[in-house]
Amino acid sequence: MAHHLRKQGWLRALLIVFMLSLLLGLPLWTAAAETKAPPSAASAPGTAVFVVPVKQAIESGLQSFLERAFKEAEQASADRILLVIDTLGGRVVNADEIGDLIRSSSVPVVAYVQNRAMSAGAFIALNADQIIMHPGSTIGAAAVVDGSGTLIEDPKTVSHWVGAMRSAAELNGRDPEVAIKMADPYSEVHIQKLNKTYGKGEVLTLTAEEALQVGYSEHTAGSVEDALKWLGLDNRSIIEFNPSLAENIARFVTSQGIATLLLILGLAGVAIELFVPGFGVPGIVGLVSFGLYFFGHYIAGFAGMETAVLFAIGIGLLIIELFVPSFGILGILGIASLVGGILMAAYDTADALLNLTVAVIVAAVVVAVFSYIFKKRGVWNKFILKERLTSEEGFVSAESKILLQGLEGIALTPLRPSGTVDIAGERVDVITSGEFIASGVRVKVIKVEGTRVVVGEIHTN
Repeated sequence: MAHHLRKQGWLRALLIVFMLSLLLGLPLWTAAAETKAPPSAASAPGTAVFVVPVKQAIESGLQSFLERAFKEAEQASADRILLVIDTLGGRVVNADEIGDLIRSSSVPVVAYVQNRAMSAGAFIALNADQIIMHPGSTIGAAAVVDGSGTLIEDPKTVSHWVGAMRSAAELNGRDPEVAIKMADPYSEVHIQKLNKTYGKGEVLTLTAEEALQVGYSEHTAGSVEDALKWLGLDNRSIIEFNPSLAENIARFVTSQGIATLLLILGLAGVAIELFVPGFGVPGIVGLVSFGLYFFGHYIAGFAGMETAVLFAIGIGLLIIELFVPSFGILGILGIASLVGGILMAAYDTADALLNLTVAVIVAAVVVAVFSYIFKKRGVWNKFILKERLTSEEGFVSAESKILLQGLEGIALTPLRPSGTVDIAGERVDVITSGEFIASGVRVKVIKVEGTRVVVGEIHTN
């Protein structure tokens, strides 16, 4: 038993060390993501074009990648940044930040719509200095929808987004009415250059030809090379700027569904290892999940080392609480540190709180089911006497008196009302129903309750 407990203690200690090294070693993991601009671009100011793909959902991972791309393009004094756009849209909050990034860039930005620039993708394209579209590509359909694709009708949200789209169009002298109809399905707009009226319930999407006609595209080009040639940049050095492996991992793990799943696996795995110890695998899965969660948010630029340290402290306090009773103080501090670390690491606190709530509920169900299945291995069994005092284990319970029922004997002592009776040569402690019986009187066992023997006097006629 002592050996088993020592083994569990070593396992937990190793898990704690593993988690701390995982979390505290994030800067070493991310060194590969901190790449520098290519020497050819840096050594020839104004002669390089950074070609940057926007071919994914618009979310925090993409925003972090674009921030790095713009920073390195500015450091290299690039001539132009060409955003190659093919996206169905994404989160409005990240699109807003990317729009600010484009507008504040010291390097001119061109949007090349390779296939689709829908929703938030249209907003990003409108913030660029120029828009070039591939034949057959489309831009628009920028109404605000929720995760299920249902139109959001909140007036404040719709008003903010329509205003942002209109401002982005006006920034480069484009017809604001077109941008309004892309974003507002509740308005009615007549597009003079298309000679079309778009009524309520419609959102505007432009083809490459229509975009060129209404001034929402400056040119139609069949490839990135053709676009650069039209821009007069075909003699420049082309720097194809792609996400690093770390950024691809970060983009994956910071997406809302995956982030929630990692929290569920992390909470459930660590809890199972704490309350149903001895497996090892759930604890490792939990710690790796937490490590990936913080790794992704660290790469994305949302989490600093302080968040990982805070979270590690929380886990440590919860483990200490299991072995050092503190009337719940360490447990409360541990939970507060754990929650604080998760919320601080997220880009959006409200989303992180929702994800954490869902994760806690699902993890609690998983831990409850797992604990029920393996209840004999639970940590609470340390506080419960598991040995049964059975005859098979060598324990002998008090001798049953039931066989004395109905037998007769002689009172060896006065029964006042308890005393001793001789029954078949055996001295038996008995009790009467309350009456006094003198010694030497014959008695009969009238009731047996466990070890309690009740007798009564035998009356002769």
